[in-house]
Amino acid sequence: MKMQDTASHAQLRARVLDWLAGQGPAMQALLRKVVDIDSGSRDEAGVGAVASALRERLEAAGVAVQCEPVPGYGVLLHGQVPGAGEGAPILLMGHMDTVYPAGTAARRPFRVEGDRAYGPGVADMKSGLVMNVFVAEAFARCGGLKTPLQLLFSCDEEIGSQATRERIMAKARGARAVFNAEPGRVSGNLVTSRKGSMVVEFEIEGVAAHAGINPAAGASAIDALARKILALHAFTDPATGTTANVGVVQGGVVPNMVAPHARAELDLRFTSDTDPDLLLARVRAVVEEPSLPHTRGRITAARRTLPMRPTPEPLLALYQRGAKSLGFEVQGEFTGGAADSGLTASVGAPTLCATGPVGGHAHTEREYCELATCVPRAQAVALAILDHP
Repeated sequence: MKMQDTASHAQLRARVLDWLAGQGPAMQALLRKVVDIDSGSRDEAGVGAVASALRERLEAAGVAVQCEPVPGYGVLLHGQVPGAGEGAPILLMGHMDTVYPAGTAARRPFRVEGDRAYGPGVADMKSGLVMNVFVAEAFARCGGLKTPLQLLFSCDEEIGSQATRERIMAKARGARAVFNAEPGRVSGNLVTSRKGSMVVEFEIEGVAAHAGINPAAGASAIDALARKILALHAFTDPATGTTANVGVVQGGVVPNMVAPHARAELDLRFTSDTDPDLLLARVRAVVEEPSLPHTRGRITAARRTLPMRPTPEPLLALYQRGAKSLGFEVQGEFTGGAADSGLTASVGAPTLCATGPVGGHAHTEREYCELATCVPRAQAVALAILDHP
């Protein structure tokens, strides 16, 4: 890099970092606004309202935004800040849906206690959305991008991205880098690989009978389900990183009837070394096996997310250098949680996850975001974009 170019680059870095340094209160205000909007998966109106709030901020800064309808789920928000060239873009990603039902935001709205913000989705991942918005705004205001910077905020990540996965993967193909703003780990670390997940819904048919008069004439679907649960939980294998958990069960009619039906939902987690099709075939064999005479089992639905393959070392190192220049250090770590970063990594896009502000206790009433990390984490992503070769 020539001396003049070096000086220009240093000036741009200073402008971007200085602008972001003054945005803490504005970030918190936008975070409050979107946390106080219920946007559970399949809440089309709520997801749309979050998208509108983010879009308003982006368009005011001159960022081009398009909202693509996803019937039944809400919208995909697309944004772009143009670069000096038209090469492959860098993609900032996030999801607008949460796991919380309607009414949660009214019951426990955004609040700040000490250095932490609380509220539904405050960490997972509305703070990450806000951070990405401000990173994009910084470049829209300061310029200096070599190639385009794109935003992609999805609407169904918490339920496996079935409606959006193909569009996410298409967007990521050929990207120079993907930064997914899931919450930073409690340690402050980033995520450089993730397990994939699979949710399998299945049901058991039995034969009803009076439990006191003629139980032998019946075939209990609940009894059969219990046996299958034990067999499915035996799939858990620390050596391969596979875990199995039947987390939902329903069945029967009344206590004095041999249960004619039962259903359950199984959660599986697996690494990138596991063949998910083979894993599903093993589940199917257990479900369909007649574990009790005159009972039948069948899978009614199956959805999966892909494991995130490891982040390329140069991309992690790029972020680490920027973070160190800002006064903090991070490492990459593996997690059992799944995310859309698995989709982007699967198409070959170099992907770094959990770049959002630090948070914890996601999916619980104790969910929090460390407000002091919002600005430096935004600055670190901005530096990774600026310094990307």
